[in-house]
Amino acid sequence: MVDERLKKIDSQNMYQNILSFPAQIRLGINIGMTTNLRGLETAKFGNIILAGMGGSAIGGDLVKSFISRELDIPFEIHRSYGLPSYVDSRSLVICSSYSGLTEETLTAFKLAQGKKCHLFCITTGGELAQAARNAGVPAAIIPTGLPPRAALGYSFTSLLLVLGRLGLCIDYSEDLEKTADFLDEQEQLYQFESTDNRAFELANELHGKIVIIYAGADLFNTVALRFKGQICENAKQLAFCNVFPEFNHNELVGWELSGQFADNLSVVIFRDKDDHPQITKRMDIISEILIGKKIKVINLESFGQSSLSRMLSAVQLGDFISYYMALLNGVDPTPIEVINYLKQKLSGK
Repeated sequence: MVDERLKKIDSQNMYQNILSFPAQIRLGINIGMTTNLRGLETAKFGNIILAGMGGSAIGGDLVKSFISRELDIPFEIHRSYGLPSYVDSRSLVICSSYSGLTEETLTAFKLAQGKKCHLFCITTGGELAQAARNAGVPAAIIPTGLPPRAALGYSFTSLLLVLGRLGLCIDYSEDLEKTADFLDEQEQLYQFESTDNRAFELANELHGKIVIIYAGADLFNTVALRFKGQICENAKQLAFCNVFPEFNHNELVGWELSGQFADNLSVVIFRDKDDHPQITKRMDIISEILIGKKIKVINLESFGQSSLSRMLSAVQLGDFISYYMALLNGVDPTPIEVINYLKQKLSGK
């Protein structure tokens, strides 16, 4: 069980935001299925670009990973100003900004208008929602009042179902309902009161370490990216991620002299039953190599019946781990003061 003194660190109740993940998925289903698409359903697309940053982009990453084997057109997540040079009138540009104020995403919206792209927005309001209204662009309006990274259930689910309605993937509404029920069951194991709290145990193991996260390049690549971001933002602790097999061709060599830093490093490897057999073999070999260098290695096997439940339950576990790491670090998980400082300096304030 979690010490009562640790709970007081969370002054803005990030704990409740994490607990709301299954409920967000259920409401996200309604948003995704009822949003007015204003003619997009009859359009033919040559490619998909989701323009977003940080917590507003990660839902797109997860959707891209999840439906990559279904898609017959390219799907790119664009994290910068402007848009890729190849976008044209057959491109579907999805502008995702939780606040509706993200300057990189607003520039993408304007450029997409100029190139006569098909447009869709995901936001709570702000300048992006106003621009969409002015231009007659359809938008999924999701609930406000959360840090963007804590609204993943809304952004992921609404986007996945909208793409289904556009004929770009199948309808996952039923699978999402079942997954939300599964996540309800799983979160009971991670709550403060749990006497067998795997998330809290793993947080203790990763506390005070630089965390390196590895996963296969398919379904769990974004799970690793999400976990990295959550450790950095919630726990205010450095983490990095990479994917098999690519890192075996470069980064692996960088571990050669890592023994001298072994006490400061921990490696997490996400595993899934659908990993390519050679990826599984690589994971086994890399684990042996790193353990031989006295590096702490934690192998996390995915769980759940469907690929959707396995992916989202791994996200849920990572969110809880990062939350408990924040409490162990004695830092409030919600504030991101250095990012706010950067935005103020960029704006000249």
